[in-house]
Parts: sequence; structure tokens; C-alpha cells
Amino acid sequence: MISALLIATTVATNAQVNVNVNIGMQPAWGPVGYDYVRYYYLPDADAYYDVNSRAFVVFANGAWVRRSALPRPVDLYHVHKIVINDARPWTRHTVYRDRYVSYRGRPSNVVVIRDSREPKYHKGNNGNAYGHYKSKGYNNNGRGNGGGKGHGGHGKGHGKGK
Repeated sequence: MISALLIATTVATNAQVNVNVNIGMQPAWGPVGYDYVRYYYLPDADAYYDVNSRAFVVFANGAWVRRSALPRPVDLYHVHKIVINDARPWTRHTVYRDRYVSYRGRPSNVVVIRDSREPKYHKGNNGNAYGHYKSKGYNNNGRGNGGGKGHGGHGKGHGKGK
């Protein structure tokens, strides 16, 4: 009886300790406030971003494919991003598209990681929480390589990128 209680307590304790965190992998344009994000749905691009593989998942030629960039320019710092932690959310694409279609074309005022002052987004990266998201010319509107120099305040960030 005592050994069964001890095993149950150990299992419960281990279950509580096993928490997923991927703050350091989230893109600079991701919204603050999430310790773990698997995918972002981007209504303006009608596409997904896979945080773990750092790739966009877009529908092209009749199939969902991974790309390093979106097929058309989208200012990722100012559009809505929907956090989705489902496995392979594109398999339920009509659900997400229909649910979030009203966000298309509407700017987001959510503070992004680049502009956050929270230390959790910047530690362990030599002050550069988003250095691996260098400008590709349009995905981040030429911003986002400022080496962790974002200055947020009262919901309006003023990031200093190169």
C-alpha cells in the first residue's frame, strides 16, 4: 500500500515537472505571453508558421508545403497571429480560416517579442532573442535584427532594427 502511494506520488510529481517551453525559438514577430507555441496561424497570409522548424506552411499546387518565406509580402510585426498548439493544424484549415477570417487586413496592436522588455525573451541568446530571424526583405519589413534592442512600453513597442 505504501509503495503504491509512493509510486503514484512520484508519477504525479514527474507529470507536473514535464512542461514544454520554447520561448527562445519563437520568432521576433511572435506575440509576447506564451511559454510554448507550436504554430501560428496567419490570417493575412492564410498560412501557418511552424516554430520548431522555423518554416511557413502554405498551400501550393494542391498540397500543404513548407517554405522559408511566405509567397507574398506580409508585415509579420503588425498582422494578427493566432497561437495554435494542435498537431498539423492545416488538416483542419477550414475551421481556423473560418474562425479567424475577420482578422484579415486588420492591424494588430499586440506587443511582439522584439519589442518586449521581459528578460525571458532575451536571456541565453547573448541579448539577441531574435537574431536568427534576419530580414528576408519582406517577411519582417526589414526589421528584427537589432540584437535584442527592442523598447516596449504601454503596448506600443519601438524596436530598433538594422
